[in-house]
Amino acid sequence: MLELLQLAPALIWLAGAWARVYRLARFYQIEEYMNRRFLRWQAASWRRLIPPRSATAWLAGWAMAWLAAADSSSAGLSLALSAAALIAVYPPRAGEIKRGLVLTDRLKRMLAASTLLCGLALVALLILGERVPAFARQPGMSASAGALVFLLAPLWLVAGNFLAQPVEETLRRRYLRQAAATLGRIDPTVIGITGSYGKTTTKHFLREIMSARYQTYATPQSYNTLMGISLAINRDLAEDYRTEYFISEMGAYVEGEIARICQLTPPDIAIVTEVGPQHLERFGSLENVKRAKYELIKSLGRDGVAVLNWDNPYIREMAAAGHPGRIIAVSRQLSLDEAREQGVDWLASEMEPSLRGLRFRATHLPTGESALLETPVLGAHNASNLLLCIAAARHEGVAMRDIVGRVRGLQPAESRLALSTTASGVTIINDAYSANPQGIVSALQTLGMNRAGGRLLITPGMIELGELQETENRRLGKLAAQHATDIILVGAAQTKPILEGIQSASFDMRRARVVDSLSEAVDWYRENLSAGDAVLFLNDLPDTY
Repeated sequence: MLELLQLAPALIWLAGAWARVYRLARFYQIEEYMNRRFLRWQAASWRRLIPPRSATAWLAGWAMAWLAAADSSSAGLSLALSAAALIAVYPPRAGEIKRGLVLTDRLKRMLAASTLLCGLALVALLILGERVPAFARQPGMSASAGALVFLLAPLWLVAGNFLAQPVEETLRRRYLRQAAATLGRIDPTVIGITGSYGKTTTKHFLREIMSARYQTYATPQSYNTLMGISLAINRDLAEDYRTEYFISEMGAYVEGEIARICQLTPPDIAIVTEVGPQHLERFGSLENVKRAKYELIKSLGRDGVAVLNWDNPYIREMAAAGHPGRIIAVSRQLSLDEAREQGVDWLASEMEPSLRGLRFRATHLPTGESALLETPVLGAHNASNLLLCIAAARHEGVAMRDIVGRVRGLQPAESRLALSTTASGVTIINDAYSANPQGIVSALQTLGMNRAGGRLLITPGMIELGELQETENRRLGKLAAQHATDIILVGAAQTKPILEGIQSASFDMRRARVVDSLSEAVDWYRENLSAGDAVLFLNDLPDTY
């Protein structure tokens, strides 16, 4: 009975370790099961590595073990250490959760391996404890062994992921073969879309436009990884052979990812929206970003077509490589003479962005074909996305009149500059999905168009911009001061450069505030905004920030 009681602190710590592994699995999933990214997040704060309450309990346990060294059969000590362990492992408040844990089959396998490793590690530590001096074989040893297993929970998660890799790789290969076979049987024309930003929006627009004439399928939401795309194919197309056009959004965090996606979905048409500093922290340089995006163009066959945003200098460099033979260039920034001189095919002119939507003229310079387009989609930057879609659709034979009709009924992709009005008459501009140095300009200009009342910006700023992050967030602050009457920054640490930019623009700082959470910002706007006012939600950081 006493031996079991002496083991109680270790078992409590073990239960806490299992609970901690489960809690950390959510962040592991947010970091897309990538060990390096998860460990970097974990190491960014010492409080994540060594929870203060747990460390204090561990030290207290050792102190009690030393004090009780003369009495190796102290049941009272075991009870005290067990109580300390319960306090130490009691789960902390979760705080604001934006993305909950999704218990996929892969995650279940990883959790099973991780919890097994926790148990084995505790057993090994207790066995080793038999070799240490007699005083350490008190309940203090039991508590210390359990505490160590608890503190190493992040490593058990990584080790569990590693342990499950052979199974995952086998299942992954089978899943990819199934997707490739399905796509091979359907044999659609594949349109690949990549870019630092604008991929999902362009995919969403193109699907609607192409559907005017063809049976068109596009990967859902932001499914843009190799496994995400294969999941979409296996789930949505396995029993449906009607698809004529398959639109595949292709994302990447490192070079080689898009090339692997292209092996699964060999593109006939490639669309490149932008090359910019989004995820620059992971790529290291814009040159690396350009090379990663160029993998889509490089995967085109001899008869392939590349539709390119000519306003981006890095994309123009892609075109200079000379592959493929057929390039369709679009621009919304060049003048007519400049566009003709540079060989641009499609030009946007007469642009009129407003809170009601976007109006512009699209002209095919080689033939002179032209149409005036109106859409409820907000933001001048969307003229580029729409031009890319129009160029691809016209190349594939969709009539301009059908394109005009489809564009008129377009709606923005979820949380991408989407407009709505509350029951109290407040205009909500939701651009919370992500923020990038180009998109923030259109978003803030859209907010600035509201002249019926106040204009509130709520933002945590931009992230993953590497060495450009401070500069770009400082620019965001300056732009915000031009277009907003009130500003709420979410999170003091990462919004410091934004605050500096606001201050440098001579903004009335009584109308700028910093809060700890998005919910605080929402509470403020609900209490202070009224009919005619507008609020722009610009970006929303993941739970890892």
